[in-house]
Amino acid sequence: MPLADHLRELRNRLAKGMLAIAIVSIVAAFYSEDLMKFLADPVPRCEEGEATTGGVCAKVAYMDLLSPFTTTVKVSLMVGIVVASPVWLYQLWAFVAPGLHKHERKYTYAFVAAAVPLFFGGAWLAYEIMPISIRVLLGITPEGSENILPMDKILDFSVRMVLVFGASFELPLLLVMLNMTGMVTGRRMLGWWRGVVMGVFVFGAVATPTTDPVGMLALAGPIVVLYFFAVGFSVLNDKRRRRRDPDAELDDDEASDLDLTPDPVDALDSVPAAKALPEQVNGDSSRSAKYNGYDDVT
Repeated sequence: MPLADHLRELRNRLAKGMLAIAIVSIVAAFYSEDLMKFLADPVPRCEEGEATTGGVCAKVAYMDLLSPFTTTVKVSLMVGIVVASPVWLYQLWAFVAPGLHKHERKYTYAFVAAAVPLFFGGAWLAYEIMPISIRVLLGITPEGSENILPMDKILDFSVRMVLVFGASFELPLLLVMLNMTGMVTGRRMLGWWRGVVMGVFVFGAVATPTTDPVGMLALAGPIVVLYFFAVGFSVLNDKRRRRRDPDAELDDDEASDLDLTPDPVDALDSVPAAKALPEQVNGDSSRSAKYNGYDDVT
């Protein structure tokens, strides 16, 4: 296809994806109150007559006039992007797929099939540990002070936790992808385990919005387990590749083992030397003999 047709197709597919997001967001706006309640459920609410000081509980409030509207729009758009993801992901795939080979499409299907449950598994874990993390953070509040939490801040906190956990759970899949393409071997990944474990815990401490060790351990622990699963898969895949092709793990500039054993040859036949001089060809050894008008082999 010409470049203009590719751009036209990309425009049409982006329009379809945006339309799907807009439709789902409009529908989600009618249920925004229930959605915001779901996102704010991890916050321990102060009940009637309960002590509200010292970080025991918190009050959820809207801090300015536009906050209810902007929060509703944020929640609706977030739900629209997540729920309409099959539509816009298919449009993106349909634009890219014609340029892929058959085996590349097969690998893509497998990676997408693994990436979706990994992301949702991380999102579910984030939602499960949010009540513990929020209680730990509220517990730092000094006695005599109350916690009044803006709804938009709670939303930002929840979305960040979900995205960080969901995206982090994709790290082992990235390692498997690098191994499938032959860029990294399982043995090399296994040699990185000390640095990877240390880096994952440092990442968990920095990436989680909370400052408590619960969030760090909840994020780093599953990633370390998934990392070793990825290493095990890569080691088995390297063995399978080595059985099929012993030279599969060699670099492009690395020589393979050569069999330098000479093969036996049959008996040689004697070949008479060709007569090269004109006098030898004509049978006349005199210097005046010529061959095709020349007095030498030229």
